[in-house]
Amino acid sequence: MIDKIKEQRNEAWRVELRKKLKAKDRKAIERIVIPEEDSLERIKSQRIEVNRPITFDQAQTEASRCMDCANPTCMEGCPVGINIPGFIKNIEQGDIMNAASILKETSVLPAVCGRVCPQEKQCEARCFYAEKLNLPAVAIGALERFAADYEQSNQTKSDQVNERVSNGVKIAVIGSGPSGLSFAGDMAKYGYEVTVFEALHEIGGVLKYGIPEFRLPNAVVDAEIENLKELGVQFVTNFIVGQTASIQDLKEDGFAAFYIASGAGLPRFMNIPGENANGILSSNEYLTRVNLMGADLAESDTPVMTGKNVVVIGGGNTAMDSVRTAKRLGAERAMIVYRRSQDEMPARKEEVHHAEAEGVEFLTLSNPVEYVADDNGRVSHVKIQKMELGEPDESGRRRPVSIPGSEYLLEASVVVVAVGVSPNPLMTNVMPELNSTDWGTIMVDESLQSSINDIYAGGDIVRGGASVILAMGDGRKAAKNMHEKLIGN
Repeated sequence: MIDKIKEQRNEAWRVELRKKLKAKDRKAIERIVIPEEDSLERIKSQRIEVNRPITFDQAQTEASRCMDCANPTCMEGCPVGINIPGFIKNIEQGDIMNAASILKETSVLPAVCGRVCPQEKQCEARCFYAEKLNLPAVAIGALERFAADYEQSNQTKSDQVNERVSNGVKIAVIGSGPSGLSFAGDMAKYGYEVTVFEALHEIGGVLKYGIPEFRLPNAVVDAEIENLKELGVQFVTNFIVGQTASIQDLKEDGFAAFYIASGAGLPRFMNIPGENANGILSSNEYLTRVNLMGADLAESDTPVMTGKNVVVIGGGNTAMDSVRTAKRLGAERAMIVYRRSQDEMPARKEEVHHAEAEGVEFLTLSNPVEYVADDNGRVSHVKIQKMELGEPDESGRRRPVSIPGSEYLLEASVVVVAVGVSPNPLMTNVMPELNSTDWGTIMVDESLQSSINDIYAGGDIVRGGASVILAMGDGRKAAKNMHEKLIGN
């Protein structure tokens, strides 16, 4: 891969492109400001995407900032190994379709990653501008989205479809989230007959039930799935491996190996007094009702809890998704309650910025210690204890310490708990020989092979909760290792 990237960099058109602008002129170009839908307009609907697309000219100008480094450190920050300078230089020269093709060599979900990947912590953090010049990085994520959306809008079939030759070996994928889809795509390219089994009625996993449409439209996910179908990947919905059929049943049907990517969909709660009151629910349930089942739509028969004062507990991306959803469902006060300061929040800075612009309130250095219900059993208040920051804990963040006597009551008609998730326990329950940790995650070796010879696993079922792109990286790694084992390398 590295040799190929170096060869591409030395192609005549790339050399000429580098000569068109001096380094100082490239550095003088200001990073693009991603356009946003007006905050007062976008909170009127769950389905108005916040970040707006950039234009062809804007994409070319931003791409021209890229120095086309001989040692592209940006790639070291990408869990799926995208040829970043390759696709960006194609945008600069105006060949957007080839840019999209380069993206799809390593990523089956470029339009998704361009929207939800934390580029600021990964590829953009390793960009030459950020690492060496202390300047804003090239907007790699925005360019990835631009190229992927351009290809989708032009509805061009991938060349990889025509190149694929089946080897007749059947592979099963359990779960259709980002890790399962990434694995399925790579295995299909290797020539395997891949079937993805999904427990829900729609494909996409967390991309569909967990991430709101104002960040990731379902239509974008569906288009990426259609690309996988063109590669030959088959999908079976409403199918729970371990209940609808066992692994042994699937083996008898001819499946040679398995990849478990069932995610971490088991919600966590805080086990504090009053937690069983009506109106207190997990972020998983709250977001699934809206994102997957359309509970926000007038014609939907799926109910969802709404109220004047919505309190969301947590400071991660899921908490931001939940509180911003509450705002779109009509909450007058949509509040984040987080036990550390805003600087320690694990959520993306972009998501915090968007939430602030939409009128979300941040009650930081605050921790719920009790829920108070009314006479009908519905939550009416959250008892909050104020916190202060002490010494750093194992995460490297300063540990929150409670302040005695600082409790107060906060009015709440709905509480959404977004303090983390646990792995789906189904597979480890039905297969006790599948080694797992005390946390319920599946134990794997460096190749992502489990304790069972023909079963690999990755994504949140192994990590216990991570980003879309890390899950995709696991899928690619598992596919490569499984393929090499199956062909005897």
